Amino acid sequence: MKVVILAGGLGTRISEESHLKPKPMITIGEQPILWHIMKYYSSFGFQDFVICCGYKSHCIKEYFADYYLYRSDVTFDFSAENRMTVHNNVAEPWRVTLVDTGLYAQTGARVKRVQKYIGDEPFMLTYGDGVSDVDLNALLLQHEESGKTVTLTGIQPGGRFGVLDLGPSGTDIIGFREKAKEDGGWINGGFMVMQPEVFDYLENRDDCILERTPMERLAADGKLGMYRHEGFWQCMDTQRDRGALEYLWGNQKAPWKRWEDE
Repeated sequence: MKVVILAGGLGTRISEESHLKPKPMITIGEQPILWHIMKYYSSFGFQDFVICCGYKSHCIKEYFADYYLYRSDVTFDFSAENRMTVHNNVAEPWRVTLVDTGLYAQTGARVKRVQKYIGDEPFMLTYGDGVSDVDLNALLLQHEESGKTVTLTGIQPGGRFGVLDLGPSGTDIIGFREKAKEDGGWINGGFMVMQPEVFDYLENRDDCILERTPMERLAADGKLGMYRHEGFWQCMDTQRDRGALEYLWGNQKAPWKRWEDE
């Protein structure tokens, strides 16, 4: 199953660093948060990634073009042979497709523009600026059993996000409200599973925002579900957020680290 990662936004709320690089390339413990997200999915066996690029997409492309150089010991022989030898290659067994989805495109447009790389199969989708310890296997199982077109991970982090209106079952989403005031509700934490039918709800226009009309229509059609996650979740919107993640990583307390160091 492919994993689509939204990594094309301008990252204006953490502009101290995003003026130099896209937000998913801002580091936690010397590695981009994008790498942390991919390592997390990889720890569950998901190795095929489609990354929706936009703002400063060349930074992401250059990172992966030279990935094995960053992760391995290298000998450069400048003699007559003029060759490069890679030692102890520890690069992950990933397949990474980088797609330029537009500089100013909103989330729905970006997902629509990678449709040809997904094909007619279910896929996972998440944002390129947040980490969690959500159980991806349990999320996928609930999605498969529910028959929903989209299952997103619901979290309760506080009041600066929009909220989800839930039906009597507690997992059916009947409304999706962005930027509502704090009311103790559940919000969309990303880490979604989608059927290919979701593309019917998306438009190839820069102003198509996944979290608005498409999600509202899915909810109205009874096609939107929620997986409840009560564990760790943290996005990196500000330098304060980044500092919190750096602290957890530096003190070996990062809940999203499920892999062993090479």
